[in-house]
Amino acid sequence: MDKRIVNHPVLNDLDEVADVEFTFNGRTYVARGGEPVAVALLAAGVSELRRSPERDESRGLYCGIGHCYECRLWLGDSPESSERVRGCQVSVCDGDVYRSVREGDE
Repeated sequence: MDKRIVNHPVLNDLDEVADVEFTFNGRTYVARGGEPVAVALLAAGVSELRRSPERDESRGLYCGIGHCYECRLWLGDSPESSERVRGCQVSVCDGDVYRSVREGDE
C-alpha cells in the first residue's frame, strides 16, 4: 500500500528520487531516498511506531516537526550500536534498521 503524493504542483519531480530499502521491526519497506522514516512508514500503512511505556498506548507521527517525541525509534543493527532518533527528523537511508523497542529495554 502506497499513500504517497506523487503529483503536486509545488513539489519537485518525485519520479527522479531513487528508492531505498530499510527495515522496521524486522520487516522490510521501500522508501523514497531522503524522506523521513516516519513518513515512509506512514506511506506504507504503518501508523504505530511504538507503544507508550507506562500505559501501553499506540504512538506514531503526531506533530511531524520534532517537538513532541512521539515518533521516537531506535536506529541501529544491534542494541549496543543503537541510537534513539525522532522518526520525523531522520532521513531514511538504504539498509537502515529501525525498531520500536531496543532489545533489553522491554
